[in-house]
Amino acid sequence: MSSTSLRVKELLRERGWTTKVLAEKTGMSESYLTHIKNGTRRWNEDALKKLSVAFGLSPVDLFMQKRKRTDNIENTLKMPKTTSAELQLKVVPIVGEIPTNPSPYNNQIAQVTTGYKDLFVPVFNNTDDSMFCFCVENNLMAPNFVKGDYLIISPETWTRSGDIAAVEYGNENPVKAIMQVSYMEDFIVLESVNHKLSPVALIKDKDNFRIIGKVIYRYQKFD
Repeated sequence: MSSTSLRVKELLRERGWTTKVLAEKTGMSESYLTHIKNGTRRWNEDALKKLSVAFGLSPVDLFMQKRKRTDNIENTLKMPKTTSAELQLKVVPIVGEIPTNPSPYNNQIAQVTTGYKDLFVPVFNNTDDSMFCFCVENNLMAPNFVKGDYLIISPETWTRSGDIAAVEYGNENPVKAIMQVSYMEDFIVLESVNHKLSPVALIKDKDNFRIIGKVIYRYQKFD
């Protein structure tokens, strides 16, 4: 997955623009844009919005390693020069296993210990500080989720019956997994995402069970 670097250098080359031209279009200094272009200085949300308008792209499409489109939207689609929409951006750490107690600190620990140090994904318009990005490392959930997919999981988002979530269950040896959760009168039923395994029925107020976080986005891997 991409880092938090932006594709400014690539986009300038594609359009045949100089940094001076981009400075005129965005109202930002050439010096600051040069730093962003070379990855020697972090951008902020205001800069991201100005760059997206200047290039006529959505903010997500400004990040490195842009994924191929799977729709028929014309590449000439332009964003309006002015917008009243407020862009809220969070940079979410990628982890290789589900944290037991998600928090900014615990997520960073899991990120480092599972081999994803310094790897993040952007998430827009969600204020959950405990969000993490779970990397699917095998095809056990295929075809719904496949190896290389990234699942954004939000502990603060309410999980309703039928939703897919990161859960922990089991009394003696608790298991953490991505499951579909269904609430019944006396039971909680957990099903595999692809429904290929037998459901697990847990007795409410007796069997150990808790929601770690709801899966709110999927960043799909395209070859």
